[in-house]
Amino acid sequence: MRSKPCLSRGFTLVELMLAVAILSILGAIAIPFYDGYINEARISTAIKDIRQMELILDDRYLDNDPPATLADAGIAMTDPWGNPYRYLWLRGNPDGSVNGNRRRDKSMNPVNTDYDLYSMGADGQTQKQFVAAKARDDVVRANDGDFIGLAADH
Repeated sequence: MRSKPCLSRGFTLVELMLAVAILSILGAIAIPFYDGYINEARISTAIKDIRQMELILDDRYLDNDPPATLADAGIAMTDPWGNPYRYLWLRGNPDGSVNGNRRRDKSMNPVNTDYDLYSMGADGQTQKQFVAAKARDDVVRANDGDFIGLAADH
């Protein structure tokens, strides 16, 4: 009587290496898409936050009580990247002077006449002019609230 040959029921080393290679390629493709999705979600959250703060600030302005800081308006929010939102009242100080630190577009024109409100974006850095490298990822309010989005898109 002949004995039956022993059948192996496992994967060969080549099959395992091929499976790992395929999974690595899929991971290398998926991770950048996921990171982009997360960044878009953070930008959308910052836009929503700025719209909410804008309503509060405009309400205070209508009451002739513009706040000097976000804290004065009762706002203590941080952006999706963990940085505090930035606010700068532009219409004039109690002494009659006008704040000169306003944000500017590519032509160096001020982007707001009432107040600047923005997030410094993912890098946590900013500059006054929107075309500067450190300002391009900022989520900004411009045109006195008609535009809220990335400074690079303004």
